[in-house]
Amino acid sequence: MKVTLLGTGTSQGVPVIGCTCEVCRSVDYRDQRLRVSVHLQVDGKSIIIDSGPDFRQQVLRERIKTLDALVFTHEHKDHTAGLDDIRAFNFLQHKDMPVYGEERVLEQLKREFAYIFSDYKYPGIPQVALHPINDQPFEVEGVPFVPIRVMHYKLPVLGFRIGDFTYITDANHISEEEKEKVRGSKVIVLNALRHEHHISHFSLQEAVSLLEELQPEQAYLTHISHLMGLHREVELQLPDFIRLAYDGLQFEV
Repeated sequence: MKVTLLGTGTSQGVPVIGCTCEVCRSVDYRDQRLRVSVHLQVDGKSIIIDSGPDFRQQVLRERIKTLDALVFTHEHKDHTAGLDDIRAFNFLQHKDMPVYGEERVLEQLKREFAYIFSDYKYPGIPQVALHPINDQPFEVEGVPFVPIRVMHYKLPVLGFRIGDFTYITDANHISEEEKEKVRGSKVIVLNALRHEHHISHFSLQEAVSLLEELQPEQAYLTHISHLMGLHREVELQLPDFIRLAYDGLQFEV
């Protein structure tokens, strides 16, 4: 399986015009983070988890020419806002896009993108086929997914394990039972927002502590805000098996 991290940032990490913080002024490409998303190429399938506001830019940058399915972790706008841009794949592939998410996530999509689901469809709008999922294992175009239930403050969110790879974003709590689903993963991508404690995301130290407990061969930190600081400086603080992720990072699992 080939994994490409399309985005590793958060809305709190997007450079702001006029901002003078060191991250926003950095010329290091690793400090230029778009909203979180990941592309999986596995068993001949092309699958993306989450399509935030930067979805189109990310797909063009990575030259992703086919997309077999889109999977959502939860309904927050920084993870769903790019849904409209799947219409290009509809046009090229001549089929509806399979979209996987929990019932409440799919209902949110129906509200926010009502024109996609209207009875009278305007020509050229995105074409989707909704697939409800829950905390039970499921398949995406024949690829096995194991959901990992995590908490984003009080909001239930799904992480996913695909083979030896686990992807968890927007979380600040994982139960002991759910940790067992993650154990044995060779590579884990986990959210770490900033150094300070946060109400709904793991801090840097909280993420590192969890990864030291789970002991993957390799781990990457994602959903990084500009408050984390410069990539080159944070990297020096991390254990050898943990790295700070960056947009466009690719690896094999």
